[in-house]
Amino acid sequence: MKFIDWISGLFGTNNTLKLDSSFFDLSSNLFYKRLAIETCIDLIANTLTRCEFQTFDKGTATRGENYFLLNVQPNKNQNASEFMHSLVNHLVMNNECLVIMQDRQLLIADEFEKTEFALRENKYEKVKVGDLEFGKTFLESEVLHFKLNDRNIMHVIDGLYKDYGKLLASAIGYYKRKNNKRILIKGNFLRSQDTETQEAINALFETQLSNWFNADKAGSAFQLQDGYGIEDMSDSKYGGAHNNTSRDISELANDVINFVAMAFHVPRGLIRGDVADVEKQIDGFLMFCIMPIAKLIAAEFNRKMYTKNEYLERSYLKLDTTQIKVVDITQLATAADKLFAVGGLTINDILLLLGKEPINEEWANKRYVTKNYQQADTLKGGE
Repeated sequence: MKFIDWISGLFGTNNTLKLDSSFFDLSSNLFYKRLAIETCIDLIANTLTRCEFQTFDKGTATRGENYFLLNVQPNKNQNASEFMHSLVNHLVMNNECLVIMQDRQLLIADEFEKTEFALRENKYEKVKVGDLEFGKTFLESEVLHFKLNDRNIMHVIDGLYKDYGKLLASAIGYYKRKNNKRILIKGNFLRSQDTETQEAINALFETQLSNWFNADKAGSAFQLQDGYGIEDMSDSKYGGAHNNTSRDISELANDVINFVAMAFHVPRGLIRGDVADVEKQIDGFLMFCIMPIAKLIAAEFNRKMYTKNEYLERSYLKLDTTQIKVVDITQLATAADKLFAVGGLTINDILLLLGKEPINEEWANKRYVTKNYQQADTLKGGE
């Protein structure tokens, strides 16, 4: 192996740069966008798994087959948490998610073809769940179809990242160049190219020099032979603010997180794990991200699983989001007492808010009002 081959061998193809100081490859195929998107998906899905599907029959909370299906086991191979993660993943990545009912199981379709109509039901064909393709056409009334936005926001993120990915690759390349080890070797290279001499040169550059640059070795020695000199030409030798820092790369990565968080209405501080104003961040996250998705999911279940008359008679389901936030019992005590005193909550309602099991007693479901309150229209003469 000649010296020029050794030098040129440090640079590969396919946008891959081999660092000569460590002899390893770093690909410029960056995954910052994927990290930001997957973090948002997990955050949304983990939050929704804390919600409870509550089912009502003519205004009375009941626990029947639908309750078990949605809160425990949607199908034979998934629990409710896994199902919700898969639903959110399809919804975010594809802007839509198709769920079919088969043998009293809810199955999320991985592939399907949709034909839309203006005045009659849409059709879904070539529906595929895993490796199984259903050989039938599903009508709109036979499926649950969730659509996040009118336009797929992922197309916007992908377009932004085409340019930002180039900036990140450039910043990483600049960082590696500025911190790379460069040496200038001076010596008499115009010598006879016999086998013995060439083997000596190869031993010098391939074995000794590579071991000298190996960062994993506790220590190494370099034997400099007569007629050769080494001069360090690395940028880091001369100092400088940007020679040994990756701050520019970090800032660009934060920019990627920021515009992905903006697209899904997720506070950027929650993605990065910031604790400053965490209560306000959670409130904003619930209001602008979680509540709309919860309403979207509940509305689709209601319009497909209940008739119009059943819904108007208060037979429906709702996705209860009150259990999302972890509330300190001491913070809830005053508000719970006030709501109980005016008949707003029963004892069982309070127990459920605290994450406790309700009491199977009739008096625990009754509402109580203190004697301090009376009807306003009973007051006379300004009493």
